[in-house]
Amino acid sequence: MKKRLPAEWEEQEALLVVFPSARSDWAHSIDEIQTTYIDFIGKISRFQPCFVVCENKNALSNMLPSLQNITLIEMPTNDTWIRDFGGINIFKGKKIVTYDFIFNAWGNKFDSSIDNTITKKLFQEKYLKGKLKSINFILEGGSIDCNGDGVMLSTSKCLFEENRNSKMSKKKIRKTLKKLFALKRLHILKHGALKGDDTDSHIDTLARFIDKETIVYVKCYDKEDEHFEELEKMEKELKKLPYTTIALPLPSAKYFKDHRIPATYMNFVFVNNAILVPIYSDEKDAEVLAFFEKQFPQREIVPVESSVLIREHGSLHCASMNIYKSTKGIANL
Repeated sequence: MKKRLPAEWEEQEALLVVFPSARSDWAHSIDEIQTTYIDFIGKISRFQPCFVVCENKNALSNMLPSLQNITLIEMPTNDTWIRDFGGINIFKGKKIVTYDFIFNAWGNKFDSSIDNTITKKLFQEKYLKGKLKSINFILEGGSIDCNGDGVMLSTSKCLFEENRNSKMSKKKIRKTLKKLFALKRLHILKHGALKGDDTDSHIDTLARFIDKETIVYVKCYDKEDEHFEELEKMEKELKKLPYTTIALPLPSAKYFKDHRIPATYMNFVFVNNAILVPIYSDEKDAEVLAFFEKQFPQREIVPVESSVLIREHGSLHCASMNIYKSTKGIANL
């Protein structure tokens, strides 16, 4: 049967998120980040089901204004960035197969012993159904982006980083991805990075497909900004690809505890009939929201204040994982 990695604008069964725990790295901002997540979960649930992995179901149910379209799943985690340790759906014919890759916390930077087991637990406890396939390959969901038609974007800094799949050659890594996802083309960018990003240049912070033929990407317009040269090199790479490319601005510099943190509008999330767009109380927010409204008149554009999220170096897309709709393969909750 034909394999295909779906595009994120395709119909979804649910969006999966992990609610921040006070015992995690979010201890420094726990009240603020939990407020952000309650807002995020509420906005997701307006459009489709939201599965929320959490430490304490009873405590969270008391915090949420409504449980409509929300399923609480009590399970421990190391961190919140489910995009990178959640299972990745592919279509095999009309059925969904979930790939469970190895997650080693972005090249062994942090503890990932629990997060690396989450996808298996979700299947074991019947929150997710269908076929689960364990893959002996380190890959994070935020490191890849696809147009739904066999074309994938990624970055060399992440894919070829020495603490991920170091025993494999670059050629073998490319071959493995092409085979797993039945790719026609794999574009691996050599340039692109954001200060404060500890993922080694995940593509979902830099450039994303918004339809089969169009890529939006982050552009720095300030020549004095430390990002200018690297993002300009990335732009030149993207413009050589056979797609329409549209630049969106880099937000103004954001800091937490005297360190610059990676604010980016590329971390938007498709949900059914809407797009959730991160905003940062920035003067460029309005421009970006207007772009999405013009580009997607058939979808509601929903801003989500994400200034607290980036304190731990991620945003909306990093904080969620898509579960796609099919006739078989997904739990009916």
